[in-house]
Amino acid sequence: MEATEKDILRGGQFLVKETKCEDVFTPEDFSEEQKMMKEAVMEFNEREIIAHKARFEAKDYALTEEVMRKAGELGFLGVAVPEAYGGLDMGFVSTLLVCDYISSGTGSFSTAFGAHTGIGTMPITLYGTEEQKQKYVPKLATGEWFGAYCLTEPGAGSDANSGKTTAELSADGKSYKINGQKMWISNAGFCRLMIVFARIENDKNITGFIVEYDKTNPNGITLGEEEHKLGIRASSTRQVFFNDTVVPVENMLAGRGEGFKIAMNALNVGRIKLAGACLDSQRRILTTAVQYANERKQFNTPIADFGAIKYKLAEMAASAYAGESATYRAAKNIEDRIALRQAAGNSHQEAELKGVEEYAIECSILKVAVSEDVQNCADEGIQIFGGMGFSEETPMEAAWRDARIARIYEGTNEINRMLSVGMLVKKAMKGHVDLLGPAQAVQDELMGIPSFDTPDYSELFAEEKEMVAKLKKLFLMVAGAAVQKFGPELDGHQQLLIAASDILIEIYMAESAILRAEKNAKRFGEDAQVVQIAMAKLYLYNAVSIVEKNGKESIISFAEGDEQRMLLMGLKRFVKYTNYPDIVDLRLAIAEKVKAENKYCF
Repeated sequence: MEATEKDILRGGQFLVKETKCEDVFTPEDFSEEQKMMKEAVMEFNEREIIAHKARFEAKDYALTEEVMRKAGELGFLGVAVPEAYGGLDMGFVSTLLVCDYISSGTGSFSTAFGAHTGIGTMPITLYGTEEQKQKYVPKLATGEWFGAYCLTEPGAGSDANSGKTTAELSADGKSYKINGQKMWISNAGFCRLMIVFARIENDKNITGFIVEYDKTNPNGITLGEEEHKLGIRASSTRQVFFNDTVVPVENMLAGRGEGFKIAMNALNVGRIKLAGACLDSQRRILTTAVQYANERKQFNTPIADFGAIKYKLAEMAASAYAGESATYRAAKNIEDRIALRQAAGNSHQEAELKGVEEYAIECSILKVAVSEDVQNCADEGIQIFGGMGFSEETPMEAAWRDARIARIYEGTNEINRMLSVGMLVKKAMKGHVDLLGPAQAVQDELMGIPSFDTPDYSELFAEEKEMVAKLKKLFLMVAGAAVQKFGPELDGHQQLLIAASDILIEIYMAESAILRAEKNAKRFGEDAQVVQIAMAKLYLYNAVSIVEKNGKESIISFAEGDEQRMLLMGLKRFVKYTNYPDIVDLRLAIAEKVKAENKYCF
């Protein structure tokens, strides 16, 4: 069924409109083609990456390059690239799926793959001229050339637009000379092409350039030594120095001063792809942990039988389930939005750019949530392994080290938290998401008399869905009051923005898990989804606690007197279950299933 404009929620609208479970895409909806692709990628991951884990950990950079070439030969580097430029043009969900299942063998390969297919290739497919695309994209799609992305500088990290690298037009107007220094450049050691950001004269914004790099004729480009990093050890990461590097004028990407826009939009895609890249890592960490817990005996009992370990396994499973649910939900929204725009006559470039940009809020939410969940999961994995978890002989310590970078790159989680709320407020001001109406309705509700009717919760998830609706009201109540108080100055209150974003994140993740479990219970029967239902309920229960903490902290930080009392009363009303779930029972059901299957099995 073709999606129509009115069917698809716009980015951020999940907060103010109800989503029906039939309208979300879940991993259980993969097509036959997608399932085949998943199998092929998993097989590649086992054969080429996991089998050589020790070599990656020993900083074998040549192996990373070799496996990247093999991925190119199999078409995995070109899944998102249009057929016209040598790619498979597979659609957004499929590209995310490939990223998901190819990324769990080692963070070293995952980083090389992500940097090349995302920020190394996409700026050209999305912003390049026809000539630029014809010249460069086929080489990148097949792995003949590898790409790198040169944005960060010693003095320009999160403030990406403050870079000091310069581009000076030659006297004959035919080329630019680039001078400057870039750092933390993934794939620098084996790339043939760099997307480089530099400033022309005193322009307010930086400009993007496509720069070829040939070791035999370096054109003023020199590389620093390989960085020694906590994790992703075989991912090539170097400083890059430009000394009068000559770049023809036709290699400018988009227009002068448009580099900042390119950088920001490339990062939107990078963020949801990074969430995808953490998913199978999380599944694999849980599987490794439960297998160890089933084998390891203490006090004559497998440690998987102890309640303290079951607690960990259940929480790890529930967060993995919610991460999958939310990431594929958003990916399908993006894919549908791209299809709509193409049907309306937009070019592939325009459709993809606008499609992803529409869901920039969700991309930031997912980046934060899934990167933190995979880190927590790896941390608990080490704990389940005990002393062995701390040893390089077991896979947990490498998983923990590799996971750590995910909270930093593609914009730190702090930046993404503030962005998600900031973008939502901007959308409201542009009229793309009506927050004012619903926020006013919540205020009116608080002034009215609450209903004392006993609700009917006989239907599956009836109370959970009502809880999600109440959490949305809570966000609108807190954010609405904060916007009223601070107006445009809200940007300066970072702790408040971060607290609001944690509420926003939990709403999206919990709702996604519930909608997926509900959809599957309707089509496969509730009996077949008992544990999935338990995971969705457990995730929501945890989400409510996080929302309550952040809501309370926000209210007492900016409101006082009667306003504070009223808001705290609203908070209490919006986080209260009528029937609390038996959390211990939910965890036991999840843990027993994982234990019996000896793996993450959902």
